[in-house]
Amino acid sequence: MEKIKAENLRKIFITKERRGIFKGEKRKVEALKGISFAINKGEIFGLLGPNGAGKTTTIKILSTLLLPDDGDAWVNGYHVVKEANKVREIIGVSLYSDRGFYWKLTGYENLMYFAYLYHLNPEYAKKRIKYLLDILELSKDADRLVEEYSTGMKSKLNFARALIHDPEIIFLDEPTIGLDPNSARKIREIIRDLKKEGKTILLTTHNMYEADILCDRIAIINKGKIIALGTPNELKSVVEKDRVIEIQIYGILNGLTDKIRKINGVKRVGLIQEEKSLKNRIKVIMESDDVVPEVLRILVSEKIKVESIKSVEPSLEDVFVYLTGERLEKEE
Repeated sequence: MEKIKAENLRKIFITKERRGIFKGEKRKVEALKGISFAINKGEIFGLLGPNGAGKTTTIKILSTLLLPDDGDAWVNGYHVVKEANKVREIIGVSLYSDRGFYWKLTGYENLMYFAYLYHLNPEYAKKRIKYLLDILELSKDADRLVEEYSTGMKSKLNFARALIHDPEIIFLDEPTIGLDPNSARKIREIIRDLKKEGKTILLTTHNMYEADILCDRIAIINKGKIIALGTPNELKSVVEKDRVIEIQIYGILNGLTDKIRKINGVKRVGLIQEEKSLKNRIKVIMESDDVVPEVLRILVSEKIKVESIKSVEPSLEDVFVYLTGERLEKEE
């Protein structure tokens, strides 16, 4: 049974591109270019893609926070535009933003406020909030003002807010971003438990590991288009007949990936840069191991310092590199 359905969703934003201090030109940005998919009851469905791919725009349309310019979408059979109020009653939404909280209220008071908005019985609301604060390990900070919360604490409070009324359909936008590894692991455990309860979950992420271990099916989205859709194993089978090597290097040389890409037998090359380090990873998808000596020859000729080179099993990152020739995420 389909719980969420999107048909040919399109969204265009008009932005102003600055030309000097006072001048600017209007520019159209096509955030969604006609995407379609369906999510079944009790399924964890992932939208996987880089920042700016259209993931958050999709969630905002499906949760009635944004109007599409074209196309249709339904949540539990309700049209997201024509029956927006009915959609809002049955969904929980956690967006990657802390702007929806009242900073001069405590975490507990914020959750109680949202419980009232959903017309929850006060006694039930108190028990529900205590339960959520306990499982998210926020109980000791429940009486602190939200303005004193760290980024990770706000993320967890945001997650609690999405679950306050025990919705059957949940939208989670980058639910583990900004969290430490232990907190991120806890959120993933809760998401798995929600699935066991029969909840339907749409999850956006640019974290390939997270998508791989959580999602029943994944739609890879890039530049406003869905370029692949299937189970994690189905997607990885796209490159399973190829060989994948990962090279850890120091420094960046302009044109290095282009030179490797021109080697006969190389299918795709992706460069994954670490933001606060000189270390970088190069992923090379190739037809056979016969290509490796030529790759090494180029690295030596360019005097690249290589820390390691290894053969790896195909991952969702490799699928993205294979389909687009681009990297999916910057490493934290």
